[in-house]
Amino acid sequence: MNESKKPKNNVLEMKIPPLILALILSFFYFHLLAQPQRGDCRILFYNVENLFDVINDTLINDEEFLPGKGRNWNRFKFDDKINKIAKVIIAAGGWEAPEIVGLCEVENRYVVEQLIKKTPLHSFGYNIIHKESPDLRGIDVSMLYKKDRFKPLKYRYLEVKNSNGQKLNSREILYVEGILKNKDTLHFFFNHWPSRYSGYLETAGLRKQAAKTLRKEVDLIFQKNPDSKIIIMGDFNDQPSDESIVNELKAVAYNQETKNGTLYNLSAAWNSIDSGTIKYQAQWLIYDQVIVSKGLLNNSNSIYSTPLSAGIFVNDFLLKRDDTHGGFKPFRTYSGFSYEGGFSDHLPIFLDLFIN
Repeated sequence: MNESKKPKNNVLEMKIPPLILALILSFFYFHLLAQPQRGDCRILFYNVENLFDVINDTLINDEEFLPGKGRNWNRFKFDDKINKIAKVIIAAGGWEAPEIVGLCEVENRYVVEQLIKKTPLHSFGYNIIHKESPDLRGIDVSMLYKKDRFKPLKYRYLEVKNSNGQKLNSREILYVEGILKNKDTLHFFFNHWPSRYSGYLETAGLRKQAAKTLRKEVDLIFQKNPDSKIIIMGDFNDQPSDESIVNELKAVAYNQETKNGTLYNLSAAWNSIDSGTIKYQAQWLIYDQVIVSKGLLNNSNSIYSTPLSAGIFVNDFLLKRDDTHGGFKPFRTYSGFSYEGGFSDHLPIFLDLFIN
């Protein structure tokens, strides 16, 4: 065949409109960023965006998530949401579900029980760690764990206090110590720090107090064992470069010279220009982060991780076209008071662990 007569099948030779090409490249960049090969164990954290039941709790401000109220929340929407969350958890685990899952923005223990009993998660043998928080809206931090893989030794919730020592009406930090696969002891901290709803400057001090609370607890663990294996995950409502993370929590970007007592923010390497865990207008932000101790980055230990073992889990069903700002955005449950029927305004994050 004459070379000049050959059909042009090369995608690079196709005339694709620039906007469509940008959307395609953005989509595939996300997939390349977030889909490394699964480790021996996977730890997931997911801000599930307002998982409320349909029952009025007079002790908290849950009115807008009641039938006939502001968001017209109902049992059908609740059942749909817990099944969507289950779909994310299973998919994020490589279709076997993660060994441990941290959750935030859950109203109470009941909604977490419904999640693991009334969805396909019921077959994975999850147990729950949960406590009602002092948050005025009633949203809490919880942990799911496979009881045949992880044995909790102790847990408690850390109160966040202001500079005067007064307890804040905010989410407490969940601390869990336990043994994974009968191998070694791990220390988990799951976080949901105060939001920026009232403005960055007005709320920055609250997140610094949360960081100080967490760092104090971490230092106590290091005092007992400088090589402790610590995993910190959560929605920090700050980015890896913000003061609360760098100056108060003292979590730094990974470098090859690890030191005792140092926390390494594996999310600092994620590029928030092209990717993130939440999108505000046209900007992707990395509010959900993975931070670990030196002891977890030593591949001679019985359980270890690597600087490249943390990521953002993305699947096409978690995203939708952003017709206003371009590219993609999380497919969320609500946009304001408008029901979209999606998953969450956040994307989940994960950390893979390897066992020698």
